Amino acid sequence: MSCRIDRLVSAENLVVLFISGRITGEHVDMTRGVLEHESGHFAIDLKDVLLVDREAVKLLDLSEANGTELRNCPPYVREWISRERDHR
Repeated sequence: MSCRIDRLVSAENLVVLFISGRITGEHVDMTRGVLEHESGHFAIDLKDVLLVDREAVKLLDLSEANGTELRNCPPYVREWISRERDHR
């Protein structure tokens, strides 16, 4: 399974990027490119993410540090992001 990103604009004009599948090294550059094309405030919904690797966690950590809301973040991903943040 690969990484899929669906874009939805909510009634409040908030862009939500729904990521599903796996976010691994081969998908990180593509994911980063999608994130860089968004302007203003947006959120990332991770409810359907099955697997991440360290590069994906670093990208999610950086995104959150820059003000992006991570929604429905799986507990193991949240823990990994916290650990990465502690190592910075």
